Amino acid sequence: MSGAAIEGRLRNKVGRDSGGADALAYFGVLADGHAGLTFEFGVAGPGGERHYVLKIAPIGVTRRGNTDVYRQAPLLRALHRAGLPVPDVPFASAEEDELGTPYIVMERLPGRSFVVWEPHASFSREPAEVDRVWRSAVAALAGLHAFDWRTALAAWEAPRPLADEVGYWAPILEKAQEETWRAKGRRLGALLARTVPPPGPIGIVHGDYQPGNVLYRDGRLTGVIDWELASIGAQMLDLGWLAMMADRACWHADWQPVSTFGREDVAQAYAAAGGFEVSHLGWFQALACYRLGSIACLNVRLHRTGRRVDELWERFVSSIDVLFERGLELAAADAG
Repeated sequence: MSGAAIEGRLRNKVGRDSGGADALAYFGVLADGHAGLTFEFGVAGPGGERHYVLKIAPIGVTRRGNTDVYRQAPLLRALHRAGLPVPDVPFASAEEDELGTPYIVMERLPGRSFVVWEPHASFSREPAEVDRVWRSAVAALAGLHAFDWRTALAAWEAPRPLADEVGYWAPILEKAQEETWRAKGRRLGALLARTVPPPGPIGIVHGDYQPGNVLYRDGRLTGVIDWELASIGAQMLDLGWLAMMADRACWHADWQPVSTFGREDVAQAYAAAGGFEVSHLGWFQALACYRLGSIACLNVRLHRTGRRVDELWERFVSSIDVLFERGLELAAADAG
């Protein structure tokens, strides 16, 4: 379905729901990041203009995991009610009658995300300011991890066993075009499967937690976004992912993150913010390297074959070997 068709359906919905009092003020693809089927729009009415973000499910795709857009609605509503820095969801539907596909509409939070490889020019590169970005992201993660999911989201999703996290990525890795990527990834996957540690605390897992999915305005954190990969599971997954994003040893020299943090800084800042005791960070960071390396293998193939063109993944190519190699190093060290 085209953006114009979505816009037309949304325009009708806004007018219908308000009895003609409100009207669509603007509509377009969300400018920042690589958000997929994500749009921004405004609604003008007697109370002024309100700003929203619309996420729609892809047409003709099985609603499961990150393609089940509607599943984010109860999660975000519960987190927002608890006072956590996430957007509220005033409108959502699991049906196709309104917009032609399931959707969620979130309030548009102020600020801009900090894309770690190429931050927007509005962000300072001064070490103290970069440190503040990372430190506030870690502190927000500790707050999200403390959320009482058993009370507020008991029926939302069953916890995912940690061992399943390793096996899930093996078929995705096999999509790699380069045999060297598959070989290194297989070695890492096998090592991770042999050395699965205790999961640690179980609760809300964002799934892609890093400054690129956090909004900042005037140096202040304003929200955590992009919850497509959220689950209930081992919360160390988020710490491992964040450590991977910060750790320069995970990235090729031509694709380095803007960061003042290393992996141990992530653990220390998390503890200082009131988070749980971090354990087996090396294994969880190695799993993050395996996950992202496998995702990159798939997305590079989709890009190069023209099925899902996105130049960002060409920039990742030089780091795929590095991710798998760093993961092997970390997993071996954690296993002792």
